[in-house]
Amino acid sequence: MGDQIQFIVEKLNQEPFRKNYNLISFDSLEPLQLLQLLSDVLGEIDPKHAVDIREELPEQTAKRMLSLLGILKYKPPGGVSDLSVFRQGLVTGSKPVIHPVLHWLLQRTSELKKRAYLARFLVKLEVPAEFLQDDTVADINKQYEELMEAFKNLHKEHEQLKTSGLSTAEIRRDISAMEEEKDQLGKRVERLKKRVETVQNHQRMLEIARQLRLEKEREESLAQQKQEQKSQLFHAEQRLQRAQVQLKEMQHVVADSKPESLMKKLEEEINFNSYLVTEKIPRELESKKASVYLLQKVAAEPAMTQADLTALESEINEINAQVNQLVEKRMMKYEPADSKFSMYRQQASIIARKKEAKAEELQAAKEEMSSLEREVEQKSSQAHELEGSEVLTEDELKQYVSKLRSKNTIYKKKRLEIAEITGEFGILQRTEELLRQRHEAIQQHLQAIEEKKGISGYSYTQEELERVSAVKSEMDEVKGQTLDNMSEMVKKLNAMVAEKKASLAPVIKELRQLRQKCQELTQECEEKKIQYDSCAAGLETNRSALEQEVKGLLEECAQEQSNYRYIHCMKRSLEVQLQRAREEMKAYVSPDPQERRRAVREQYTRIILEQENLGKKLREKQKVVRENHAPNMKQMKMWQDFEQLMECKRECFLKQQNQAAIGQVIQEGGKDRLVL
Repeated sequence: MGDQIQFIVEKLNQEPFRKNYNLISFDSLEPLQLLQLLSDVLGEIDPKHAVDIREELPEQTAKRMLSLLGILKYKPPGGVSDLSVFRQGLVTGSKPVIHPVLHWLLQRTSELKKRAYLARFLVKLEVPAEFLQDDTVADINKQYEELMEAFKNLHKEHEQLKTSGLSTAEIRRDISAMEEEKDQLGKRVERLKKRVETVQNHQRMLEIARQLRLEKEREESLAQQKQEQKSQLFHAEQRLQRAQVQLKEMQHVVADSKPESLMKKLEEEINFNSYLVTEKIPRELESKKASVYLLQKVAAEPAMTQADLTALESEINEINAQVNQLVEKRMMKYEPADSKFSMYRQQASIIARKKEAKAEELQAAKEEMSSLEREVEQKSSQAHELEGSEVLTEDELKQYVSKLRSKNTIYKKKRLEIAEITGEFGILQRTEELLRQRHEAIQQHLQAIEEKKGISGYSYTQEELERVSAVKSEMDEVKGQTLDNMSEMVKKLNAMVAEKKASLAPVIKELRQLRQKCQELTQECEEKKIQYDSCAAGLETNRSALEQEVKGLLEECAQEQSNYRYIHCMKRSLEVQLQRAREEMKAYVSPDPQERRRAVREQYTRIILEQENLGKKLREKQKVVRENHAPNMKQMKMWQDFEQLMECKRECFLKQQNQAAIGQVIQEGGKDRLVL
C-alpha cells in the first residue's frame, strides 16, 4: 500500500498535474479533495470530465465516473468486489476505493487516453428493434455502422503509419528526387513546346486537345451523375413497391374485416398485453431479481473448494431422496377427503402452465412473424436487384391466404394433440418411474432367491442372450433393407439424370440463340450510345453559348433597370423641389398678409429679428456683469477671510474648554488624595 501511494504521489507531482504533494499531505486529503483529484485525472484522460465536482450533485459525479471507468474497463480489486460497496465508496470519497483507482489510471495514462478517444466514436448506440422498422431510421443506422467501420479502418491505417515512422532523411531524399523529376519534366515540356511550334496551327490543335480533355472530364462527371441518379431511382422504386405492398395489404384487411372482428381482435390483443404486463412479466422479473440476488450472494462469498462442492452435492442428494420418500408416502396414503381439492389444484396448475406456454408461443410467433417480414422485404429487394418482379396476383394471394388459414387450423389441432400427448407423456413417465422402482425391487428379490438356490446371475445371463439375439435379428433386417434402398436410389438417380438431360436440351439450344441475340443488341446499343453522346455534346455546346448570351442580356437589362430607377428618383426629387419653390413664390407675391407670413422668407426674417434682439439683451447683460465683476470678487474675498477668522475663533474656544476640563479633573484628583 505504501509503494502504491508513493507511485501516485510521484506521478501527480509530474507533468501535467504538478500538485507538489508529499506522502503526508496526500494522505491527509479530505474525501472531497480526493474526489476532485480523481476527477482531474479522469479529465486528463478524457477532457469532457474536467469539471468542478462542487458544481454537480454527488450522484451525478458517481454516475459520470462509473461510466468512464466502465468504458476504460476498470475492474475493482478483490477487497471491493461488491459493486454497491464500490459505488458507495466512490460517492463518499473513501481512500481504500480512490487510491487503487488512481494507481490504475496513472499506470496506463497514455493507453487509457487512446481508449477514451476511441470510445467516443466506437461505443455503439443501441436502437430498439421497433424503431428499426422505419426505413429512414434503418438507413441512418446502417450509415452509422458503415461510418464506424470506416473509422476503425482509418484508425488502423493511422496507427500503422505511426509505427512505420518514415525518417526525415528519407522524406528529404524523396523531396529532392521529386524536385529533380519536376525539373526534368519542365525541360521535357519546353522541348515539346519548341517542337510543336514548328507545326502549322499548333495553337488551334492545343486548344482542341484542351477542349477534348475538358469534355472527357465532363463525360466522367456526367456518367457519375447518371449512376447516382440510377441508384436514387432504384431506391425510390423500392420504396414505392414497399408502399404499394403495404397499401394492398391494408386494402385487403379493410375489405375483409368488419367492425365486430376488429373489436374482437383488439380485445384479444389487449387481454394478451394485460396478461403479459400483470402476470407474466412481473413473475419473470421477480425470478430474474431472485437469480441476480443469488448470483451476487454467491459472488460475494469466498471461493469454494472441491470438498465444499462434494458436501453440497451430497446434501442435495439427501434432500431429493427425502422429498421422493415424502411424495411416495403421500401417494400411498391418498386421503379421499383431499382428492377433490388435489384434482382442482392439479387442473389449475395444468391450466396455468398451458396459459404460460401459449403466451410464450404467441410472443415467439410474433417475433418470428416480424423477422419473417423483414426477411421477405430483403428477399423482395434482392429479387428486384436481379430484375425480378413480384408474381403474386390478387387471386393467388387470396388462395395463398386460404391455404394459410387451413394450415393454421391444422396447426392449432396439432398443437392441441401435442399438448395432450405431453400430458399423457408426463403421466406415463411417472408410471414408468414407479414400475422401474418396482422392477428393481423384484430384481433384488430375485437375486436374493438365486443366491439362496446357488444359481446367482442366471436371470441376467438369460436376458443378455435374448437381447443379443434380438439385436442380431434387427441388424440383419436393417442390412437387407439398406441394400434394397440403395439399389432403388441408384435407379431413381439414373432416371432423374436422364430426365433432366432431356428437359434441358431445348433450353440450352434456346439459350445459345438468346446469347447471340444479346451480343447483337449490345453492339447496337454501343452504336446508339456513341450517336447519343455526340449529339448530346453538340447540344451541350449550343446550350452553353445560349446560356452565356442570355446571361449577358440579363445583366444588361438589370443595369438599364437600375439606371431607370435612379433617373426616376432624381426626377421626383426635382419635382418636389420645384413645387416647393412655386408655393414659396406664390406666398411671397400674395397681397394677403396671412399668406405672406407662411412664406419661408418671412419666417426666416422673423427668426433673424428675434435672434438679433436676443443678442442685444445678452450683450447688455454681459456689460453689467463686467462692470460689477471687481466689486463682487472683492466682496467674495472679504467673506472668505471672515469665514477663516470665525473658524480660528471656534478652534481656540474648543482648546480652551478642553484645558479647563483637564484642570478640573486634576483638582478633583488632588482633593481625593487629601481625603484619603
